[in-house]
Amino acid sequence: MSTTSTYTVKGMTCGHCVSSVKEEVGAVAGVTSVEVDLASGLLTVTSDGPVESARVAAAVEEAGYELAGRS
Repeated sequence: MSTTSTYTVKGMTCGHCVSSVKEEVGAVAGVTSVEVDLASGLLTVTSDGPVESARVAAAVEEAGYELAGRS
């Protein structure tokens, strides 16, 4: 059963930002799909089971950005 979670990422300004976030979050264990909307900052994470939001937040921070909060 797949699980989808959405987050808002602060600080992204370009396509490279989006690529960095997708790469880092995509490397989190269990994550099967990552979609990032630059205009809204919306990050949609699909996984094959629940993924702790702290792990997603850590991946976003590794890319150089931060979560505005979970929606």
